[in-house]
Amino acid sequence: MATRTRTPDRRPRFMDHFALFSECLLTGVWIAVAALPLVTFPAAFAAGTRHLRRHLDGEQGGLREFARDVRAAARGGWIAGASVWAAAALLALDLAAVRAGLPGGPFVGAVGILAMIGYLVAVVRAASCWEPGALWRTLLAEAGRNTVRDPAGSLLLVCGMAVVVLSGSLVLPLAVPVVGAVAAAATAVRARGLSR
Repeated sequence: MATRTRTPDRRPRFMDHFALFSECLLTGVWIAVAALPLVTFPAAFAAGTRHLRRHLDGEQGGLREFARDVRAAARGGWIAGASVWAAAALLALDLAAVRAGLPGGPFVGAVGILAMIGYLVAVVRAASCWEPGALWRTLLAEAGRNTVRDPAGSLLLVCGMAVVVLSGSLVLPLAVPVVGAVAAAATAVRARGLSR
């Protein structure tokens, strides 16, 4: 009588990946709600990536821990959020000058757009490294260096942000859970940087 070899059960591994995917989508909703005051986006993103790290490490964590992290990160994170809006206002002025037809305008406009994208990547990187008690100024300085030193990770984050923008332009509510995918990408970029 022939014995049958048993194939390993792949269902638990699939369920682990599905659980992570659903956790990312839920985290995206939490981040979007916590970022409604606009200047709290870095703090909300920091709490979201910290929640995903806890989930990946098998630690307990839920909405209560997320809200606690948002409050703690917002103490200094609101300045980072305000700086993003200040940079966006400068970019708007820059693009207005380009539309006015100033000499060298297209070049200056392109540099302004690239600088804004780089700054957004640095803020996302800084938020993904936040821990309670960390100073945002220090996080942003290190994230700025890592944005330049790790172009592959920076490109991954740019692509993630582009997916959020494109999702939002097609179906606005779809952009909300996709923010969680960007948080997962930022968590992966951080882990990749720590392992090198």
